[in-house]
Amino acid sequence: MKIQTQALLVHLFTATGAVFAMLAMLAAAEGKWPLMFLWLVVAFIVDGIDGPLARKYEVKTNAPRFDGVLLDLIIDYLTYVFIPAFALFQSGLLPGWTGWFAIIVITFASAMYFCDSRMKTTDNSFQGFPGCWNMLVLVLFAVEPDFWVILGLVAVLAVAMFLPLKFIHPVRTERWRSVSLPIALAWTFFAGWAAWVEFHPESWAHWGLIATSVYLISVGVVQQLIPART
Repeated sequence: MKIQTQALLVHLFTATGAVFAMLAMLAAAEGKWPLMFLWLVVAFIVDGIDGPLARKYEVKTNAPRFDGVLLDLIIDYLTYVFIPAFALFQSGLLPGWTGWFAIIVITFASAMYFCDSRMKTTDNSFQGFPGCWNMLVLVLFAVEPDFWVILGLVAVLAVAMFLPLKFIHPVRTERWRSVSLPIALAWTFFAGWAAWVEFHPESWAHWGLIATSVYLISVGVVQQLIPART
């Protein structure tokens, strides 16, 4: 198979994320939250695989007609932002005005963040919270904290999108990747498990989600506080 064909297939693989986003949205429209999150987890897996494939087959050189970065951003906005924000609003976890506040803040702030030319750091991490609302909302569905806690988390993370705080990319950030990548894979496993058992309150998946989420959201800031050895 020609390298150009392989590169094109990578773009087509990335585009399947849009299909999974639509399937997730259809499930959300019917209030089938576990099914919605299962589709989002599948899209999350695709998003984790397509980047390394794109670099391996050099899609910018071998399939330049399609902009893989733009394609990835479009799908990420759907699966990371738009659908999770809708789910948070429609589920009733945030009643009344709090739901409107969250859905407006999440979609507006994320739109600005996704077009921020400074969102990537020199070590391939993110500057500011990278709009991973799908991860936050899944944990919120599993744990179901008080709505004031949810509202506070939304507000803090929305502000954190534009602060000089580092958040790692578990695949591309090389520092501590030997730990970060397995933890990201563990998060994906616990997320799928929690959705599969329909967020049963006695599921051990919830504790796994909390532990891995705390690491993934805080490790970048810890790296800022602990200088790398030269």
